[in-house]
Amino acid sequence: MFRVLDIAILGLLMYRDHHGYEIRTQLRDRLGVWANVSFGSIYPALARLERQGCVEAVTSSETRLTSLSTGSLSGERASLRSLRTTTGIGRRGRKVYRITERGRRDFVSMLADPATLDDGKNFSLRMALAQYLTPNARVGLLERRRGDLIARLVEVRAGASNEQLDSYARGVMEHAAQGVELDLAWIDGLLSTERSNQESFAHDAK
Repeated sequence: MFRVLDIAILGLLMYRDHHGYEIRTQLRDRLGVWANVSFGSIYPALARLERQGCVEAVTSSETRLTSLSTGSLSGERASLRSLRTTTGIGRRGRKVYRITERGRRDFVSMLADPATLDDGKNFSLRMALAQYLTPNARVGLLERRRGDLIARLVEVRAGASNEQLDSYARGVMEHAAQGVELDLAWIDGLLSTERSNQESFAHDAK
């Protein structure tokens, strides 16, 4: 869990700097995973990544602008409150994080590592971040997932053919098989596109 969450956080920071609340929101809205992930998981992960030198706390450009003199007492107070909030002096949810060069290297390495490709959620996360993989790594990712799905389809079809199942249980198994078949069709389409792109690139490079 830790490693997969690290991949997700670093992937978001590859796009731009984020504070903790944004990371929690973007895990759901941008990456489509962990809709219910808590700050109790995110902040320890950020602290761990910071200790490892993969991320660093920064002051965003918006913060620097709001810290400038506004020409009024009320404006100065508002700027001070904003500065405290964003830099983590106040609510830690506004502490802004940026990925480091080491974080970029570690992210790409973890993203391409098949060791954490153990379920559909992890695969979906990798596909959402696949722009950061090399073409060969993307093909390898898709081929491994295709192999897993074929094995799953054989298993589900065998279960559906069990004569001891009643019609309702068999219907559930058949529905599961149809879902796997749809996933396989999607994977095959992605593989076809990736391979076609590779062939086009190789042809243009001649």
